[in-house]
Amino acid sequence: MAAVKGILGRKLGMTQVWDAENRVVPVTVIEAGPCRVVQLKTPERDGYSAVQIAFGTVKERRLSKPELGHLQKNGAAPSKHLAEIRVDDLSAYALGTVISADVFATGERVDVTAVSKGKGFSGVMVRHNFKGQGASHGNHKKHRAPGSIGACATPARVFKGMRMAGQYGNVRTTTLNLEVVEGDAERGLLLVKGSVPGPNGGVVFIRNAAKGPAVAAPDFGARAAAAPEPVEAAASDDGVEATVGDAEGGAE
Repeated sequence: MAAVKGILGRKLGMTQVWDAENRVVPVTVIEAGPCRVVQLKTPERDGYSAVQIAFGTVKERRLSKPELGHLQKNGAAPSKHLAEIRVDDLSAYALGTVISADVFATGERVDVTAVSKGKGFSGVMVRHNFKGQGASHGNHKKHRAPGSIGACATPARVFKGMRMAGQYGNVRTTTLNLEVVEGDAERGLLLVKGSVPGPNGGVVFIRNAAKGPAVAAPDFGARAAAAPEPVEAAASDDGVEATVGDAEGGAE
């Protein structure tokens, strides 16, 4: 299972950069972190393993007493935004650990979650991409209308989930498998290829892609990374080198 990494940030806007082959790459600039670990959740106490991180400072008077008490109990400064990251191993984290933009390396795939822009009340052509009705003979000012939504006396009602006009946007949404083009740890910026949900200035949650390739577990100095074991090579019967694995099961 891939190691889970995540960080909260703020969408700053879009721009473009050039890659090594002088191709223009559209990117979204995200102010990623810094975030502090304010709570460690364990299976014994909470029923699951997770790390809670905080982003964005705020005045104490803007938090409720339960919110302020939760942060003060863990020695954290008043923060505006909280998020949880489900992890399998908590040994790499400690209260007060700072997670910055360098948690993601260039070339990694990430999922970005945010609240999308609200578009207000919209018709079915905008909201659900309906084709619309024909504009030839016999259509009397019904070009953008949805058409029939029910079936007369049976079932004598409109089914739940019927696609109709209504509020469009302003929902929590996730864009999958975006590539990290570049990271600036000094300024705390991430450049992510393509667009991400939400308006400029909106808060976004970035985590490694759930459907992407496996990534290395984060190490924030809480423990030393184990050195990889050397890989030996041996000649096979046909003269081609083959990797030597476990004596019983062979190479994995």
